[in-house]
Amino acid sequence: MKSKDISLFSLVHDYLKIYLPKQRNVSPNTILSYRKALEELLDYAKECEQIPLGSITFEHLTADTIFSFLEYLELEKGYSISTRNARFAAIRAFMDYAADHDVALVANLNKLKKVPFKKPATAATVDYMSMAAITAIIEQPDANTPKGLRDRLFIMLLYDTGARIQEMLNLKLCDLQLGRLPKVTLFGKGRKTRVVPLMDKTAQHLKKYLSVFHENTAADGDTPLFYSVIHGKKQCLSDRRIRYMLQKYGEQARRVCSEVPENIYPHLFRNPNLDKIQTFLWKASELAVPPT
Repeated sequence: MKSKDISLFSLVHDYLKIYLPKQRNVSPNTILSYRKALEELLDYAKECEQIPLGSITFEHLTADTIFSFLEYLELEKGYSISTRNARFAAIRAFMDYAADHDVALVANLNKLKKVPFKKPATAATVDYMSMAAITAIIEQPDANTPKGLRDRLFIMLLYDTGARIQEMLNLKLCDLQLGRLPKVTLFGKGRKTRVVPLMDKTAQHLKKYLSVFHENTAADGDTPLFYSVIHGKKQCLSDRRIRYMLQKYGEQARRVCSEVPENIYPHLFRNPNLDKIQTFLWKASELAVPPT
């Protein structure tokens, strides 16, 4: 039996409409991803062979053609390596299915399996930032405006406490203790709690923030510490909003400090030496608390 004796498009139809959804119980999103990969491959083969789409057979989908297609996706279409690998995985899965229906396709499948998935280029990862970078970012919000005051305090607390972003968003007024030894109670994963002391400078900014955003709110209530006002209504800040905010201030800070990474995300503020965090003192001139 020759590979052209088995209809390519008949197998594509059965694979996407019967095998994946009914026999493998694959999710619709995964099926859509597989379909996209096969459509792109067939379009590529059509252009390379300069033939109508309906004339493409398995003989046009050799291992060399598929490898060339993967290179095209990355180098000309600008796809990421992870997307390239996802397309390849979908194509190889289909070719495996097709080989079960046509023994003549096994040889090509074996060649295809020798084509490796591409490993992403190793890049230096940043696990935390230098104090110069952190200070440069904290300086960006204008603390003389309500929004800037809120943003600066959020970043300072993020660093000072080593909190995860969701722990920060979950903070309520009743979680604060601003006595002689200021501290906050964080509620983490698995309902775990931990009490974290605050630096004096952070506590000063926190008190200023409370006087602006929670002037008439009970200190022992369950009101969220951080919120925004949209159409006159208080709404909790979202994870997405905070990530956007950090990236924006990071881009501004990079203009004055080359140590600020290009990609700013909450985990970068988690100081690796939290046990020594109290030894760091913010420069008063740079991080002065706005006047009341």
